[in-house]
Amino acid sequence: MQLPVVDAKLAEAKKACVRLETLKGTAVPTPAGKLPLPMSMEEAKARGWDELDVVFVTGDGYIDHPSFAMAILGRTLEAAGFRVGIVSQPDWKNCDAWREFGRPRLFFGISAGNMDSMINHYTANRKVRNSDAYSPGGRIGLRPDRATLSYCHRAREAFKGVPIIAGGVEASLRRLAHYDYWGDNVRKSILLDSKADLVCFGMGENPIVEIAQRLDAGETVKDLRDMRGVAYVAGIKDTVPEDAIELPSFEEVKADKMAFAEATKIIHHETNPYNAKRLTQKHGNQTVVVNPPQFPISQDAMDQIYGLPYTRQQHPSYKEKIPAYTMIKDSVTIMRGCFGGCTFCSITAHQGRVIQSRSKESVLGEINTMAKDPDFKGTVSDIGGPTANMYQMTCSRPEIEAKCRRQSCVHPKICKLLGTDHGPLIQLMKESREVEGVKKVLVASGVRMDLARRSPEYVKELTEHHVGGLLKVAPEHASDGVLDKMRKPSVDDFENFSDIFRNQSKETGKKQYLVPYFISSHPGSDINSMIDLAVFLKRNGYKPDQVQDFIPAPLDVATTMYYTEMDPFTKEPVFIAKSLKDRKMQRALMQFFKPENYFEVRKALQNAGRHELIGGGCDCLIPSKAPQEAIKKRRADANKRFRGEYVHTMPDGSAAGKAKSGGRAGKGKKKKGKQKQSRHEPTQGYRPDRKSIRKDKN
Repeated sequence: MQLPVVDAKLAEAKKACVRLETLKGTAVPTPAGKLPLPMSMEEAKARGWDELDVVFVTGDGYIDHPSFAMAILGRTLEAAGFRVGIVSQPDWKNCDAWREFGRPRLFFGISAGNMDSMINHYTANRKVRNSDAYSPGGRIGLRPDRATLSYCHRAREAFKGVPIIAGGVEASLRRLAHYDYWGDNVRKSILLDSKADLVCFGMGENPIVEIAQRLDAGETVKDLRDMRGVAYVAGIKDTVPEDAIELPSFEEVKADKMAFAEATKIIHHETNPYNAKRLTQKHGNQTVVVNPPQFPISQDAMDQIYGLPYTRQQHPSYKEKIPAYTMIKDSVTIMRGCFGGCTFCSITAHQGRVIQSRSKESVLGEINTMAKDPDFKGTVSDIGGPTANMYQMTCSRPEIEAKCRRQSCVHPKICKLLGTDHGPLIQLMKESREVEGVKKVLVASGVRMDLARRSPEYVKELTEHHVGGLLKVAPEHASDGVLDKMRKPSVDDFENFSDIFRNQSKETGKKQYLVPYFISSHPGSDINSMIDLAVFLKRNGYKPDQVQDFIPAPLDVATTMYYTEMDPFTKEPVFIAKSLKDRKMQRALMQFFKPENYFEVRKALQNAGRHELIGGGCDCLIPSKAPQEAIKKRRADANKRFRGEYVHTMPDGSAAGKAKSGGRAGKGKKKKGKQKQSRHEPTQGYRPDRKSIRKDKN
């Protein structure tokens, strides 16, 4: 029997979705649109518009595709009857771009883009990235640091009195006092620094339409403070809601790490939209108020949103390709949300823990639209979402879900109430590849291995038809202690799945390989943990091409661990690799096989007293004698330091450059010998209990 309060919450959630379910959208299947949203007043006038209701300002290049937030929000508002324009990557040094469309009738919508602008700009070592996947030509420098702040300030300067609504990942995850990795300090809520009227956090389709409708009806931006999914600043004269949980103040969390950890614990306990309470946090004589999150949207609402007439192209004004568009243009989003609750990931915090899925008809309709495009080559590059195999998975007891406060539905073990049936996904996969004009449908999203193992039929379907040679998985580490801090399953889970996948691929006669992702320098990962991971990689024959170095993103639980050096839920101490030297050593251990990492790896092994891993033994990570490449690399690094060369240099792609680096300058003759192994194929590796002896196949 459901409680009256639970019934009321579920009814309220259902009512909230009506706003999106009744959009003036295009019925599924969706025909591709002909015109993108306007990026200039000239384009707006071509539509017969002399005034715009809403102007969106974004740090990304504008791509009219349902994988990108500005396209979804803009099209959703358009379908609701509003005139919308896009200001993409404007020059933030003046407000001319903000005046392109004139004064918006309702509000400015501000977003830094699909990523936090600081993560977009800087690596884990705080070095400037060489490219921006969301900018034309991959060029950097087209958006400022902390873009939300600059964009809000210019909007205020351009037209005083126009409401400013900030949203997107950057604003969502910085809505309260937060640790900023790049400044190595605790910063105020982004509301205080940006002067935005509201921060709309989480997924924005429902709240953005409600905001537009209510402002259009004559309400003021202050009247919107009763909305779910928004945060605002209450001044001295404003009444602070009495039903809220008061967090430690900004001044307290800045001065006391224990207070910061406690605030994080409370924030993450209040994320279930069915039972979350309002939060408040004082910043001096002002108070930041965060209302409960928006309810998840219904399947009908999802279908309406993804059924809008997107052109599925980048805006025609761009002369260069946007890398993110090239990667995503032939992909299909089938769901959103993630109940994994990984401590280092922002997806659960932003998209929610409740899985929201599209109908099979909606997904097949989009694939059918893609297949009719003359430029479509026949391959759907991805059919997935934040995770490949959570489609249609929900709690089997909604009345329990409405009261649940678990941080993860799958850690420390899979909840017995979680529906893990892969049947709907398997059927969708089968029918998707039967669409006329489609040759292959790939799964490029990461597969949740602990769920996949519960469905041998899914693994069989995936392996036989939906792997393009490589399949992404994320074991993340080999240490149980570190994995527990991540809220990830044991590495045994990865090994079991790996065996199943290898055997299944062999049965189908395909050469297919797993691409496992591992993280270095995550909270809890000390040098001994990384050495154990390196040995695990050696024994299993994995040689990671790239290293994911942990980046503390705002609001993540792992970020709180990094800053406070404690688990915010248990308050137990956590080891943190903070120094550049320690982080560099951990990265080197993950790529112990590279000659240029030799001296870093040797130093790590010596410091840890693991001398048995130096030499020619089966488990040895490096030889006792340094290879020539390592010596040359150390000498080159020393010369650079001596000359003071600290800038990045571009790789020399010329023949001369290849000759200098030891590569072949011309075609020449190929040396006879053993065929080169795929760089993604794991070598046989070594395990102490392996019966077979490694043999040369030649």
